[in-house]
Amino acid sequence: METKATPAFRKTTETFTPGARTLAQPYFVSTDVFVQEQERIFCTQWLCAGHQSQLAKSGDFFTQEVAGESLIIVRDRRGTIHGFYNVCRHRGTRMCEEQHGHFQAIQCPYHAWTYSLDGQLIGAPDMDTVEGFDKANHSLHAVGLALWEGFIFVNLAKGPTPLESVFAPLAGKFTHWNLPRLRSVKRVDYDVRANWKLIFQNYSECYHCPLVHPTLSKLTPYDAAENDLFEGPFLGGFMPITKGSSLTMSGNACALPVGDIKAEDHHRVFYYSIFPNLLLSLHPDYVMVHQLWPRSSDRTLIRCDWFFHPDAFDRPDFRPDDAIEFWDTTNKQDWRVCELSQQGIASRAYQPGPYSPRESIPAAWDREYLRVLGE
Repeated sequence: METKATPAFRKTTETFTPGARTLAQPYFVSTDVFVQEQERIFCTQWLCAGHQSQLAKSGDFFTQEVAGESLIIVRDRRGTIHGFYNVCRHRGTRMCEEQHGHFQAIQCPYHAWTYSLDGQLIGAPDMDTVEGFDKANHSLHAVGLALWEGFIFVNLAKGPTPLESVFAPLAGKFTHWNLPRLRSVKRVDYDVRANWKLIFQNYSECYHCPLVHPTLSKLTPYDAAENDLFEGPFLGGFMPITKGSSLTMSGNACALPVGDIKAEDHHRVFYYSIFPNLLLSLHPDYVMVHQLWPRSSDRTLIRCDWFFHPDAFDRPDFRPDDAIEFWDTTNKQDWRVCELSQQGIASRAYQPGPYSPRESIPAAWDREYLRVLGE
């Protein structure tokens, strides 16, 4: 992709739409709405499923559930990453039960039909006597897969718009963060009893930070957010770090810089939401990534990874737990208020409320959500 200049930032209040209100109750509690979301959003949009560092060697794989479908993500012997439905072409058996591991080949546990790492059928016992049977016609069903800055995206749609076209507004924007090279040192899965949209809305504003995040608010002022992405599927900007050098328990940097970061960005943390399931938090010394996987109208699996520069791992000053503890605490504070929101929105007393001028990005996210949902 062609590198583009970074757009100028401006205060969130400059993009506020007077009269913007929160979504109506059914969007958070209705099973029918959840089903529509799965079909219209999670079966049609590009979804972040992981990072290429999870597949370090040929044969490495992981599985991911997407909108009720089990997918196998695997690196073949040429180094290419593929995505396949976890369904044997013989009688439809789910082939892989493990969450991650290493394949020599992909074999169905029922009748031993065997597939190469690029999905070709290479073994089908006793089928050579079946008239007209051709292995070439029984490859694993592929799913749309593409890479962006080292992250693996999948799409269940038939003939989806190429990822490069969808992500064109982000061309060159994150190159200096070295995202393809980074490696996760820790993954935490959070089972949150709240609608997935509440997670996005919470992430996209710091109006709540003084009360909910006292430690965070000491390091970065809640009212100093400046954004450069205001509409559409990509939203966010930065907040300054005014005390210390990083968002950690100590306030100090816990690792080498992740990339070739400009001087002023060493005192900033960048927050971007990428519709519909990725939250990207870029710090000078680490990158935190949240994947959101809705499980029901009132439950969301949030998968959080902390990424660091690979050269940092063997250094004596590498202290990843300083960042992990900071954000694990902050995450849990957020999940608690999201769960409280879910409980309150489910009440018969709930009515959509007005967004404040410091909630322009959640309001913009709502507009994109409704657009994609077709409403």
